[in-house]
Amino acid sequence: MRWTLRPFTSFERLRLRRAADRFAGHGWPVTPGAYLAGSRFACDRAGCPTTGCHPADEHWERTASADPARIRRWWRHRPHAVLLATGHTFDALEVSAFLGLRVLGATRLHAGLGSTPPRVRGPVAVTPTARWMFLVRPGDPLRPELEESLDVVRHGPGSWVPAPPTRLPEGPVRWMVAPHECRWRLPDSYAVQAMLVDALGARRPVARALPRHPSTLHRAA
Repeated sequence: MRWTLRPFTSFERLRLRRAADRFAGHGWPVTPGAYLAGSRFACDRAGCPTTGCHPADEHWERTASADPARIRRWWRHRPHAVLLATGHTFDALEVSAFLGLRVLGATRLHAGLGSTPPRVRGPVAVTPTARWMFLVRPGDPLRPELEESLDVVRHGPGSWVPAPPTRLPEGPVRWMVAPHECRWRLPDSYAVQAMLVDALGARRPVARALPRHPSTLHRAA
């Protein structure tokens, strides 16, 4: 029997379009990304040198939309990656797995104790390369304590993040906390950032006091 990839591609395209429709239905602007072809991404733009995940439309910042008709048109023929345009309805705080696990763990611990402020809970996506993306309310810059950290990136106006079920060469993007689990509500950015600052502080090694040299102890006595 001769196998073909067309049924899988058609199923994947429909799955991606339905995800884009759900995001758009809640007012989240989306834009089609390049589609995965083997181990690289293709976008049908002549001469495009980018092989990683990227917007398929050169003018994506202007055309990102929550319009269902436009979304159906974008995903009619290609299994485009689903990219969420940030800086409009939400920003995204992209962090390392260490910080993501600590923040989510702290949030769930407080939730179990009934003390989690509602403004901290929100959607969290994870890439197969272990980058965590906390979707938060838009507009707030990074706190000074986070600006120089290589573990934290804020995606605001002019940026985007890949959304589930987009597949990268290493595997699929997935929800650690799906939007419906928090009723599509977005947390306060500074509240999440405060938790990131605490997690960064916990990561820094604590300096141990070195024993004083005997001669110093003798002089002190």
